[in-house]
Amino acid sequence: MVANALEINPQRLWDSLERSAEIGRFRGTGLRRLALSAEDKEMRALFVDWARQAGCSVEIDRLGNIFARRAGSDPALPPVAIGSHLDTQICGGRYDGILGVLCGLEVVRTLNDRGLTTKRGIEVICWTNEEGARFSPPMMGSMAFAGVLPIESVLATTDDAGVSVERALDDIGYRGPSPVGRRPFDCYLELHIEQAPSLDREGCDIGIVIGGYRTQALRLTIKGDTGHAGGTPMAMRRNALVGAGYVIAAVNDIGLAYAGDEGRTTTTRIESFPNLPGTYAEEVKLTVDFRHIDAGRFAAMRADIDRAIAQSAQKANVEIEVAEGWSWGTELFAPECIELLKTTAGELGLPYREMRSQAGHDAYAVATVAPTAMIFTPCADGISHNVNEAIELARSVPGANLLLNAAVARANR
Repeated sequence: MVANALEINPQRLWDSLERSAEIGRFRGTGLRRLALSAEDKEMRALFVDWARQAGCSVEIDRLGNIFARRAGSDPALPPVAIGSHLDTQICGGRYDGILGVLCGLEVVRTLNDRGLTTKRGIEVICWTNEEGARFSPPMMGSMAFAGVLPIESVLATTDDAGVSVERALDDIGYRGPSPVGRRPFDCYLELHIEQAPSLDREGCDIGIVIGGYRTQALRLTIKGDTGHAGGTPMAMRRNALVGAGYVIAAVNDIGLAYAGDEGRTTTTRIESFPNLPGTYAEEVKLTVDFRHIDAGRFAAMRADIDRAIAQSAQKANVEIEVAEGWSWGTELFAPECIELLKTTAGELGLPYREMRSQAGHDAYAVATVAPTAMIFTPCADGISHNVNEAIELARSVPGANLLLNAAVARANR
């Protein structure tokens, strides 16, 4: 154990999490704080106020990404960045993303408590629209920052009500003056709840993430003809919703077939037109998501899904167009940053396990432009994207202390 190891203030962190949980409260225990909504605006304002009270300068870029910097002794050096997101799913929990941002703020507050100045600055980041619940794709702010998404196309993206990202940013006052990207980081560290049950079941409080699952989204447009639900003979029908149903069932079966070695498949979104009683569907849009830790098995899964789509189209007598959506790979994070976390955990006497992330995170995008690593902390039964998402403070503190000490060690290089 390092004699001068730093420790966060657990009660202060918990109080901040509880205050966040009041903004956008949903179904008692959860949150509905969609990106660029009134609730998001309120939480952003609270975070910015807290950051300024902690002595941070605050900058906001054109996409509403927030950068709160605690100055270092050498302003010429790029900062150590710590980030995640404050937006949630429609039926979201209190900790997904939020714990990571508020742990970053707690790093700053702890350094203030100790009167310590790091050589490099510490920059706490809140990324815009990580969840993708209102505007698609997810991780929008961080992917645009990394140059993966064109800024103008992001600004033009609309939600289901036809409101663009640009208009929503203006509505809440967070279309900032700073350019998107062009901010150098010495490294980027992100703490996040695991969103899977491994740590909770194993009784381990820290996961050091060495990579992610290979992931691909597919956007399907299924085209048939609309007709009368009663009058049209069955053999004449070209029901796009039936084609979608065949795809949905087949994709789920494929996921079950690959579940033994950690494969994942699902259909996440369906849009049907005209979506009215008395007629069957002319067009359906469907989003398919599949993931696997092994590149070879991922390729085999993709082949099975392609075959299932073709069979579904034939069976329903419809056409199915396939376009690729977001994707990310398995080798994401910098060995130097992973080693920093391992070494620091060892010095602090904190047990950990190496693991891969099954979910997507802003860190995936940032990893393309800066050395990056992630820390996972447990969530009860792995429940996430759900109002019953829960954590234990005592099991979150070890990861927060690892983040604190690793960030300081890196910032003092």
